[in-house]
Amino acid sequence: MPTTSHSPAPQKSRAPSRPLRIGVIAHIQFPIRQPFAGGLEAFTHDIVLGLRARGHEVILFARDGSAETLRVDPIIEHRCLPISLSEGYMAEHHAYLGLMQRIDSLGLDVIFNNALHYVPATMASLLRTPMLTVLHTPPFFELINAYGDGRAAGRFCTVSAANARSWQHLLPECEVIPNGIDLQAWMPSATPPGDHALWFGRLVPEKGAHLAIEAARKAGMEIHLAGNMADDDYFRQYIEPLLGPRVHHLGHLSREQLVMALAQAKVALVTPCWDEPFGLVVAEAMACGTPVAGFDRGAIADLVTEDTGVVVPANDVEALAAAMPIAAGKSRQACRALAEQNWGFDLMLSRYERLLAEVAAGHA
Repeated sequence: MPTTSHSPAPQKSRAPSRPLRIGVIAHIQFPIRQPFAGGLEAFTHDIVLGLRARGHEVILFARDGSAETLRVDPIIEHRCLPISLSEGYMAEHHAYLGLMQRIDSLGLDVIFNNALHYVPATMASLLRTPMLTVLHTPPFFELINAYGDGRAAGRFCTVSAANARSWQHLLPECEVIPNGIDLQAWMPSATPPGDHALWFGRLVPEKGAHLAIEAARKAGMEIHLAGNMADDDYFRQYIEPLLGPRVHHLGHLSREQLVMALAQAKVALVTPCWDEPFGLVVAEAMACGTPVAGFDRGAIADLVTEDTGVVVPANDVEALAAAMPIAAGKSRQACRALAEQNWGFDLMLSRYERLLAEVAAGHA
């Protein structure tokens, strides 16, 4: 994907000497299609198309129902993800197990593992095909067990220095490749923004939309919410009762619709209740010229500068409310410039291309 003409040229990096045959393993809770369920689905979609545009042959192992342009090799079908938690757990286990048992027969140069599941992690040491794993989350129980006691195999990278620190006790050699976005798609609006705040993301407890609403109420600012109702109970109990004339739910927007909504907001609120490994919403907001007010969780404080927003202690609604008008007054040009400097998609793609080539060459 090309970046805008205003974005800096990607840093030089050693390109592969030949096109690679790459197998991308996706998270399979959701199909990879718009409107995206979350940042990981958007990342997978863009990285697959980006690698293909650079001449590589890419096979995407994902859930059925994904975008036709991705030409997915489906490893699980919608009917195989039942409502029951235990049934869903076993369906995912068998889906990944079946893939890993056949993946060496596909003639891949390298496996690009973006799954959040323990099966690819635990089976990596049994494969002939080399694997690069991106750590998209902080450590959690299943992956701690998979990588503990020297069981880790393959190469690893992650999306921020903050997340690398959280994995250091298990995986001390972990390269950092910050997430990137298409700066030609995420663009400021030609018209002045409104006077409202925007919160966007999955409507689940760990994203903290209810805290954003409370902060906006205390700040006396209208707020718009954009996101899918991924947790019906949470939405009914914590979000729906707060909707009204100054709290609007815009629904689950396509990327194009979200860009328009974001570019028209005075300030973007980022309220994670867990340690965000990166915080793609910050990069997307900045690219649209929208300053950020957010909680200090995970990598958020590494992304927001004094010129582009305000970061307050985690879960401190009073502090967030006080920060909103301050952040809203930050330079929208500075926000865009920061995104261009750090989070261009081409820069990220070049870094992954280099690392995938290194992993493949190391096992030639």
